[in-house]
Amino acid sequence: MVHKISLNGTSYHGAGAIKEIVNEIKSRGFHKVFLTSDPDLVKFGVTTKISTLLEAAGIPYELYTEIKPNPTIENVQHGVAAFKKAAADCIVAVGGGSSMDTSKAIGIIITNPEFADVRSLEGLSPTKNPCVPIIAVPTTAGTAAEVTINYVITDVEKERKFVCVDPHDMPIVAVVDPEMMASMPRGLAVATGMDALTHAIEGYTTRAAWEMTDMFHLEAIRLLSGNFRAAVAGDMTAKANMALGQYIAGMGFSNVGLGIAHSMAHTLSAHYDTPHGIACAMFLPISMEFNRDFTGTRLREVARAMGVKNVDSMSQTEYRQAAIDAVKQLTLDLGVSKTLDKITEADLDQLATDALNDACYPGNPREATKEQVIAMFRQLMVK
Repeated sequence: MVHKISLNGTSYHGAGAIKEIVNEIKSRGFHKVFLTSDPDLVKFGVTTKISTLLEAAGIPYELYTEIKPNPTIENVQHGVAAFKKAAADCIVAVGGGSSMDTSKAIGIIITNPEFADVRSLEGLSPTKNPCVPIIAVPTTAGTAAEVTINYVITDVEKERKFVCVDPHDMPIVAVVDPEMMASMPRGLAVATGMDALTHAIEGYTTRAAWEMTDMFHLEAIRLLSGNFRAAVAGDMTAKANMALGQYIAGMGFSNVGLGIAHSMAHTLSAHYDTPHGIACAMFLPISMEFNRDFTGTRLREVARAMGVKNVDSMSQTEYRQAAIDAVKQLTLDLGVSKTLDKITEADLDQLATDALNDACYPGNPREATKEQVIAMFRQLMVK
């Protein structure tokens, strides 16, 4: 079997890494930056850390802030028009998954204008040209969009999210500077961290997992689970480890796919605007229980990476339960809700249909019927 790995050409890690952005722009001969970031990051001075560097270096830029938490088709199309008007030749995307996903879609359509409707990019996108060069600067420790070949767009009209998978959208440079993540409020740190842990565990148990991605995912699980509690409490060393862990998880899952937790999470966010990471946190233990008998010895290694002791002396039933319990305990410690009162019985059939049609579902190690997916959604309903 042949395996393919796609990664950034260049990435920088560590405190102060953002200082390398200017050198990258100049060495690559770019002339004007399209600087994308969401309004809150601008308001609280996070984006200013980048714009100040550009100004000091005499690099012209156009700031674009029409970024929504769940970027929409219209959002992308407005961004394409703004990029053209700015006459820029590169993008510096500052923010979480929303900023980077919007930037990827903009960059792809600029160089592949035949996909201007955006919907035609769903799934394995058949683009011919690499997107506008992107330098991605994450401000959350979770999505890993700076190193993946994926982006997610919301179709408001159809109340669904769709995943676009395209090696042409990968940022040419990733700048993972934990100081850019220092101001994350606790709720956002919990949501994005759970997204990252879900990436790592689903990526490790997905159908396409293999030795190289296993290496990435197990180290990501160790870093994320071992530092999560301290990071949300404000420890900067732990935050730096979370930043590294989420990036390493992205190196893995981007190349092998995910599973049903993500397909259900995308559906939940599209219908109720639930934060993606919170949706992942709700569905991760549920999906692990659903998949438990189809994971071989993999949940033993998940349990080990999460710090569970004496896993080698456990039976298969015991170590599988230990991995699930470790995830449940983490979500409990972080205060993640187990229910969502927006879900109604009338919604369940459509939710299950959308989840089974999501691009992440085929990677799940176990086939699911609509009835089984409905049962998993029903677990989130308020009793």
